[in-house]
Amino acid sequence: MVAAHLRCTYAVANHDFVEAYKCQTVVVQSFLKAFQAHKEENWALSLMFAVTLDLRIFANNAEQQLQKKGKGKVGDMLEKAAEQLMSCFRVCASDNRAGIDDSKKWGMLFLVNQLFKIYFKINKLHLCKPLIRAIDSSNLKDDYSMAQRVTYKYYVGRKAMFDSDFKLAEEYLSFSFQHSHRSCQRNKRLILIYLLPVKMLLGHMPTNQLLKKYDLMQFADVTKAVSEGNLLLLNEALAKHETFFIRCGIFLILEKLKIITYRNLFKKV
Repeated sequence: MVAAHLRCTYAVANHDFVEAYKCQTVVVQSFLKAFQAHKEENWALSLMFAVTLDLRIFANNAEQQLQKKGKGKVGDMLEKAAEQLMSCFRVCASDNRAGIDDSKKWGMLFLVNQLFKIYFKINKLHLCKPLIRAIDSSNLKDDYSMAQRVTYKYYVGRKAMFDSDFKLAEEYLSFSFQHSHRSCQRNKRLILIYLLPVKMLLGHMPTNQLLKKYDLMQFADVTKAVSEGNLLLLNEALAKHETFFIRCGIFLILEKLKIITYRNLFKKV
């Protein structure tokens, strides 16, 4: 494990993330064997957080390097990294013998969040379902750190949005936005990119002040068009910022606002 870690460090220093990922895989596998051997103890959770986070980051960087060289299958490295993370998750989830304070189950939510990041990246959202069930049925779901809960609610909220469950999406994304640290403007902006379309579909329009504060003026004309029942302006706004909306994965969601725009238009007639 130590030798693999040193080789990994050397590879990172040389910006060889493919080799770094391979070495980090060995680190995680070696760690997992030792982690399983220490039954009824969870003191190594912080180490697990570190090695699994590095594994995901190295897998992502390695994939980018391979894509630049025209090698490898898209998502292959991240899928393999997800398999390693799932092995760690199973160990944590199956720890039923230890007392609550010493339970490895305290590591479940961190691993779920790392897996969410991979599944959203490779567009395999259906793999999130069993993880969501595992957390929702856990008696620790309200006791994890706020940072982990904010991340979890953010991803589950996004998934609910793509599943057209807008009420649930609003609840989870609103929780993430309200409980993000006030200094984390970038995170709050990221949450709003998905929360705003959901709220608009539910009839709640954002203010210009909010859009300016978080540098999301791409939504300004969309909001104005929907409120005024101006379908022409809505189409123009969607076309103008099409690249941004598609990159964020919300273009098709915003197109559903046409129904509300028609409704507001008919109210004026």
